[in-house]
Formats: sequence, C-alpha cells, structure tokens
Amino acid sequence: MEVRHAVGADGARAAEGVVVVVDVLRAFTLSAYALAGGARECLLVRTVDDARRLGAATEGSLLSAEVDTLPVEGIAISNSPTQISHEELGGRAVVQRTSAGTQAINAVEGAVAIYAASLVVAKATAQACLLRRDRLVTLVRSADFPEDHACCQYIESMLLGRPARVDELLEPLRASERYRRFAAGDWPGFPASDLELALQADRFEFAMPAVRRRDHVRIVREDPGSGDRRLDSSPRRRVTRRTT
Repeated sequence: MEVRHAVGADGARAAEGVVVVVDVLRAFTLSAYALAGGARECLLVRTVDDARRLGAATEGSLLSAEVDTLPVEGIAISNSPTQISHEELGGRAVVQRTSAGTQAINAVEGAVAIYAASLVVAKATAQACLLRRDRLVTLVRSADFPEDHACCQYIESMLLGRPARVDELLEPLRASERYRRFAAGDWPGFPASDLELALQADRFEFAMPAVRRRDHVRIVREDPGSGDRRLDSSPRRRVTRRTT
C-alpha cells in the first residue's frame, strides 16, 4: 500500500485513491459524536448560507457552524463536540459548516472512496481502508495543525503496520500556544471540554464514509461488518509517504 499526504482544500482536490480527510479540532470529531449520539447523517457544506438552505430543506435537521473558529449568530451549535453531545440527536440530520474540515472534504474530486476522520475514529478508519484493499490511500490534513498531523501519522502507522504512540504524536499540540489558548476555556464557542473529547483516540468503533451530493457531502456511521449499506439510503428531505 502507498500512503500519501496532502493539506487543505487544494491538497484534497488533487488527492487520489481512498481519500481520508482529517479534522480533529473539531469538525469530524463533532461528526463522530453526533453519529454516536444517534444522528442518522451529517451533511457537510461550504458556506453558512448553504447550511441554512440545506437545513430548511432537510427533515429533522440541526445546524452547527463556525466561521474562523467563532460561533455564527442565529445558529445555536458552534463547531463543538461538547454542545452536540447535549442535544437529542436520534434520527436527526446534522448540517455542518466549518472553516477547514467541510471545505476540504467538499473539494475532493478524484477519490475512489472518501472518509471523514478524527482521532476518535482513527483505528476504525484505518481498518475500513485496509478492508478495501486499494493500492493508494491519501491522508488529507484539513489544515496544517499539529493535531491533524498527529492523526494522519497515527492512521498511517496502522495502515503500514508500524505501531505508534498517540500521546507522543500529540506532544507538539500540547506544547503549543494554540492548545493553551483553547484549554483556558474562554474562546467563544470552544469549551475546554472539546479538547478532552477530541483527543480520546479510538473512542468509537465506527468509520465515517462519505459520498458527494450536488451541493454537499454526506457522511454516515459505518460499523464493523456493516459495509457501506447506509450510504445507499437516501436522506429524507422535505418535499417542496508523499506530500502533494
């Protein structure tokens, strides 16, 4: 197996093979907690207007959005796993707009398969990629942040059978001013508990396969042995080592 690395929307656009788009803080961590909490799907869009429009057209929708890590006026849920975990999610569709993760995954064009990933689903994502037996996997960091780099390194280590220690991979993040700023708990829409939730490697045993739609990307929960059957179900709508 060949494993390549890429960064951001431009890297995602050029990515080939099985493409895994990683966002640890916090887009695809929120997605994982939403799906674990019973959401039927997460719908990923590029803009706040797209989120509002898709939410209005989707039965049982719940919106989550941030712009430059800050909450969006009129949308109660920021890009926060803590906040989403407090919602009643059974059977609902979570519509997400973020500044990095949803941008990168919407940019993917040439993939044979797409997965959204974060540390909480890292092992399950690696296992899903291995089960596909494809020759090439491209790991895309949605932004050039140490936590996304650590997650990609961790997934790569499992793909190539080279064990890695997550705590060691996360040392650059924990030593950063960015980590200290978020850990202080005074960043709007970013409770300090988000860090704890996001950095629990392999908390969930499902992967998050994605499919492209006309104006968004849809991800669902894929449990071990389930294949991608849930991807084939139509969402309910209201009627009206190389770096590229």
